[in-house]
Amino acid sequence: MHLALSSSSSSSSSSSSSGSLTISSHGFSVKEATVPELQLAFKQNRLTSRQLVEFYLGEIQRLNPVLRGVIEVNPDALRLADKADQERSTKVTTWNAFVVTKLINAGAIILRKASLSEWANARNIPNGWLARSGQGRNPYVLLADPCGSSSGSAISVAANMAAVSLGTETDGSIYVHLVITQLSESNQLPICRTIADAVYVLDAIVGVDHNDKATRETSKYIPVGGYIQFLKPSGLKGKRLGIVRDPFFTNIKEPGIIRAFEHHFHTLRQQGAVLVDNLKIVSIDAILNPLVSGEGKAMDTDLKLDLNKYLEGLVEMTEEYGQQGLLDAQKIDGINAEVKKALLNLAKLSRNKLEKLMRENKLDAVVTPSYEFRTVLAIGGYPGINVPAGYDSNGVPFGICFGGLKGTEPKLIEIAYGFEQATKIRKPPPPIKP
Repeated sequence: MHLALSSSSSSSSSSSSSGSLTISSHGFSVKEATVPELQLAFKQNRLTSRQLVEFYLGEIQRLNPVLRGVIEVNPDALRLADKADQERSTKVTTWNAFVVTKLINAGAIILRKASLSEWANARNIPNGWLARSGQGRNPYVLLADPCGSSSGSAISVAANMAAVSLGTETDGSIYVHLVITQLSESNQLPICRTIADAVYVLDAIVGVDHNDKATRETSKYIPVGGYIQFLKPSGLKGKRLGIVRDPFFTNIKEPGIIRAFEHHFHTLRQQGAVLVDNLKIVSIDAILNPLVSGEGKAMDTDLKLDLNKYLEGLVEMTEEYGQQGLLDAQKIDGINAEVKKALLNLAKLSRNKLEKLMRENKLDAVVTPSYEFRTVLAIGGYPGINVPAGYDSNGVPFGICFGGLKGTEPKLIEIAYGFEQATKIRKPPPPIKP
């Protein structure tokens, strides 16, 4: 799902050969614009919803034949943009349905449908491959792994084919990309170019969906006044951050990345954080092995319970790539004693390992490279944020992950925003020739 935020009155525009829309006489560029910048442009009558949507549609037409991050454009996008402009000028709004309703009420336009790693990587396929769109490409290095499973959402935001985007996270689908937040074990979550944008989107979509029992449980963690209040440049001051080097840092092979993280640790200290180094999570090998922890059994069960209903009437060719994940799920016979044992083991591992480590060391967050911490967070339904931290020798971006316990999103936002503002590492992808 891709978003182009709403509207204001019209003004003329021009587009350069690089695809960056500039509003004439106002000097406002849509490319790389953040959510607050777009909102201000709407408010100051420097940008309209139609202009914003036209920019992203143009970028999709120009870049998607190469990147394949989009499978379908909303045919009503321009009509909805005009409607948003009209509603903004008349202060009249309309209603839709839960996450979509909340986004639209916040001023968003649903632009188009993203590609993804087919079946959320339950099939044996390359990251970013989808039958409808083919192989998705990493906009920074076209031959590099685009990661997944929410590949298209990340591709499109990174390449400026959308303002912000949503994906879903279970174990790495979003953490493998940069700048996200998580409220429970599997959620619709923002993928954005900045921490502030992610927090604006998060504030717009959180709440209780009466058709989703999980949201009733997680909603108790939503702070009064929302999450925007925690965007503090000084957010690192006084925070206790734990560094678990083995296996997360010891597995890094490129010296340049190792040096980058040591520099980041220095920056964290300079910004007032207290680093507790060389911590160890007991039984980390068991936690990271889905066959030992029970995570694989739990995910296969969830897939099986709804699989037959979803597949009813669907005929699919499976010769090109396998479907072992689907076959494993099909063998599961509901939530039996074996599955219950797996779920209990996951809860025990979370409670007695990460939670114990953080409480004994009075940590506000654990710091690890990129998405390597994703499984530890996933099995306990813990929140985390992945922030741009640099580029490897091939130009592929990597991130730094801040993870915490349930309900610690405010602290994680302060930490991540403080790091982002102190480093400002992210840069746009290089120009792509269609």
